[in-house]
Amino acid sequence: MREIVIATNNKHKVEEIRSVVEGKIKIITLAELGCKDDIPETGETLEENARQKARYIWEKYGKDCFADDTGLMVDALDGKPGVYSARYSGTRDMEKNIDLVLERLEGVEDRTARFKTVISLYLNEKQLF
Repeated sequence: MREIVIATNNKHKVEEIRSVVEGKIKIITLAELGCKDDIPETGETLEENARQKARYIWEKYGKDCFADDTGLMVDALDGKPGVYSARYSGTRDMEKNIDLVLERLEGVEDRTARFKTVISLYLNEKQLF
């Protein structure tokens, strides 16, 4: 069975993906791989970050890898926090990030927003997405 590393520490995301590919692909977590690294996400777009994470696992561990990056796009904030959602407050503290978004939306009636997710796949030594 093909093994693919999923470049996330989000246990819920791992469970969801495993349920979809069960019996077809073995999903390896970063913990199971022994990766405790803070994988860089220095891109200016979600696409760049997803590619960077997948490439990092391939280059360091030589393993096929599925990676994603997700951002919250808030219309009233001109699409922010976007690519910086996970570190919008300057930290990786989700509560602080949410609090900052809400603070910046204070008094704003139209709070339309959406999540955007981009994936990247390294498979057989090639980056496909």
